[in-house]
Amino acid sequence: MSSITLRFLAEPSTVNFGGKVHGGTVMKWIDEAGYACATSWSKRYCVTVFIGSIRFHHPIMIGDLVEVEAKLAYTGNSSINIAVEVRSGDMKGGEMQKTAECLIVFVSVDSHGRPLPVAPYVPGTEEAKSLAARAKAHLEASRAASGV
Repeated sequence: MSSITLRFLAEPSTVNFGGKVHGGTVMKWIDEAGYACATSWSKRYCVTVFIGSIRFHHPIMIGDLVEVEAKLAYTGNSSINIAVEVRSGDMKGGEMQKTAECLIVFVSVDSHGRPLPVAPYVPGTEEAKSLAARAKAHLEASRAASGV
């Protein structure tokens, strides 16, 4: 499976001091959707090794319908690069807006935490090819900036 979408309602227990869903909660949802996508691709346990450029566009209100979509962008030897987009909206209005997005890298590991190879992902559409190129460029820039 190269994508997964989680859908649920934003609950009152996720509220921050400003009365909206806490950013940390959104980050947790992003990690969970990314993990589900990476694990379904690798068929093994995966660990988060990088979360890059998380961008919050709009707040999520309590009671909003939330969609967290995780898409496989590309794979390395043992890494699985996932692009995640969060959308939310009032169900009565029917419109969803992008509320957050980021790139996450997971690594497939064995029971001792050692990396395991993953099946290569070959993007099949122009949209998927573009996503793969953007994700790869972002990670290369990040590695260059950190000296890795």
